[in-house]
Amino acid sequence: MTLKNKTAVVTGSTSGIGLAIARALAKEGASIVLNGFGPAEEIEKVRAEIESGFGVKAIYSPADMAKPDEVAGMIRLAEDTFGTVDILVNNAGIQFVSPVEDFPIEKWDQIIAINLSSAFHTIRAALPGMKARKWGRIINTASAHSLVASPFKSAYVAAKHGIAGLTKTVALEAATFGVTVNCISPGYVWTPLVEKQIPDTMKARNMTKEQVINDVLLEAQPTKQFVTADQVAALAVYLCSDAASQITGANLSMDGGWTAK
Repeated sequence: MTLKNKTAVVTGSTSGIGLAIARALAKEGASIVLNGFGPAEEIEKVRAEIESGFGVKAIYSPADMAKPDEVAGMIRLAEDTFGTVDILVNNAGIQFVSPVEDFPIEKWDQIIAINLSSAFHTIRAALPGMKARKWGRIINTASAHSLVASPFKSAYVAAKHGIAGLTKTVALEAATFGVTVNCISPGYVWTPLVEKQIPDTMKARNMTKEQVINDVLLEAQPTKQFVTADQVAALAVYLCSDAASQITGANLSMDGGWTAK
């Protein structure tokens, strides 16, 4: 498969799953628009490595996914730079762990904005071009929490359930235009996002770090193994292929059996 002459926008791609997806798409020849937070010098190093390592063009957008105008601006930047946005991966996400009655309102609003609303804004901006060209791939990083819940994650679970519904709706609207829309629902992937939530979970559940990893995180996954970012990226690449052209509106679990229970 080749994605040469295709452009991919990947939100939340300066680390973790998003960076793995960006690299995997670049390996197939796609031009890349990176997005996310982090030290400027580290982001520039990642961008330069993608260009030199895969022989593609890569640019960086600092758009804040909580700000609709900046989200739309990122899509415009991609189209102005490369001419098209052919592949859109909505991956940006944050987490906060707290009992619902203590959940800070500003954290709820921030999680819904970044984990759910940003996907609406990117899709709204990118879909017209995809429909006009009769080809597009929209991939939303959901979560096992798009299908099941865990305590103390009310905003995250609500947002990910919303992503699953948004995916189905847009898939139906785009079905006759050569545009597929799917979400990947990983279980626990060892990423900075997961690592950062461990102290909050330790506090919320009165557990040690080892107890959180083994009794909370991996307890959910019958394989007792973390999903890897590269595994998620490989599935994203497959969804961009012609072989996957009839997969649309799907919520694809990659969770070591978590949601089979």
